[in-house]
Amino acid sequence: MLNTLSGWILSIAGIICVSVIIELILPDGQMNRYIKGILSFIIVLVIILPLPKLLKTEIDLDHVFDYGQNITVDEDYLYQLNLNKITIVQEDIENKINSRGYKNVSIYVSADIFQNQMQFKSIIVDLSGLVISSNAEHNDITKIKKDITSIIQSYVNIKEEAIVYDE
Repeated sequence: MLNTLSGWILSIAGIICVSVIIELILPDGQMNRYIKGILSFIIVLVIILPLPKLLKTEIDLDHVFDYGQNITVDEDYLYQLNLNKITIVQEDIENKINSRGYKNVSIYVSADIFQNQMQFKSIIVDLSGLVISSNAEHNDITKIKKDITSIIQSYVNIKEEAIVYDE
């Protein structure tokens, strides 16, 4: 007990001496304030950490920092975040399809936006206003659908059966 107490007092004295030397070496300014704050925190830790051993008690930090029951999901934030993801995916796919020469194609994404890991359920491709420009690779509607399907699957992990074409 006496060795532990003397070691504790020596470590406090040592850290205070080191902090005084560091303060003397450091120039005045904003950095000095930050380093003083860090040294003060270290001094407090050196003083507090051996106390449970000296008092022969054990501190259970699991009860102090009980994260398991206090974590909740902010559904409004999750909804808005996933809604933004869907909007970005729709715009990116539509822009890519447009750059391939297929104009006026609209994409509608169906997903469960209240999940942490949003999963795409289906994607509806509206081809009712399709205009095929001269730089398009294909003129055949089945080849156009396959091309659009490959574009969609390059952006979204979804099965081919979940892509529905509305003509």
